[in-house]
Amino acid sequence: MRLVFAGTPEVAVPSLDALIASGRHEVVAVVTRPDAPAGRGRRMVASPVAERAAEAGIEVLRPRHPRDADFQARLRELAPDCCPVVAYGALLPKSALDIPAHGWVNLHFSLLPAWRGAAPVQHAILAGDEMTGASTFQIEEGLDSGPVFGVVTEAVRPTDTSGDLLTRLAFAGAGLLSATMDGIEDGALFPQPQPADGVSLAPKINVEDAELHWTAPAMRVDRVVRGCAPAPGAWTLFRGERLKVMSVALRPERTESAPGLLETAKNAVYAGTGSHEVELLWVQPQGKKPMKAADWARGARIGAGERLGA
Repeated sequence: MRLVFAGTPEVAVPSLDALIASGRHEVVAVVTRPDAPAGRGRRMVASPVAERAAEAGIEVLRPRHPRDADFQARLRELAPDCCPVVAYGALLPKSALDIPAHGWVNLHFSLLPAWRGAAPVQHAILAGDEMTGASTFQIEEGLDSGPVFGVVTEAVRPTDTSGDLLTRLAFAGAGLLSATMDGIEDGALFPQPQPADGVSLAPKINVEDAELHWTAPAMRVDRVVRGCAPAPGAWTLFRGERLKVMSVALRPERTESAPGLLETAKNAVYAGTGSHEVELLWVQPQGKKPMKAADWARGARIGAGERLGA
């Protein structure tokens, strides 16, 4: 089939690579978000998908919005049979959805109908899910509500961050998306409606959502740290300034202490929660690079009774 691939971040690149390498399909163009400022110099940078497409000699389309008339005219000229999508980052209007003969097929990183929305992997970790996966589905005007072509499952490991889990799903999902394109081309694969039960939503995680509340149980603190890593990054206050908490370890053998209360040892630093203490492993003080929490504690000269949090 003739394909126009839509995607933007690094997590979409494995799927683009899989389709290019499939031998069955021709990726005639990619659609991605416009170049955006990045880094200290705020210079304009192309998306990872745009960079990979350029390397492969594939046309790159960067509409400000997919409803733009010029973009839709070019899409009609390209005459794709199907438009596979991975984390494109913009809502698709019906006028664009109707152009390819087989519509737009999205790879979503959850087992639908669970975790519809922008941050399915983060919410799976925050909720303590033991199993998640990826789904391919036909895009319609609702939020991730279209009929499903296929799924792959993936266990959530006890120490997984969102970054860890998303990386694994990106590669597992790439195979699923390629197989879905094969099945559509063969006429052997038909999407099935999502069940009405089990719907949950996964809105974007913002900085405010990533604040740690030390009155919560240790397990909840651990999930927020892992679910918000690498972005936006869990944080707390220390001496009135933000301190990023990049990783912690559950230490059920530790005793209870006041929420947020810091306790230092020779090579470790602990913080009280609503249950038992957790060990802080890596932190990032405001304006500084990430460092081992024990090194931070020594440099900060933490005094008796000092706490994390407001």
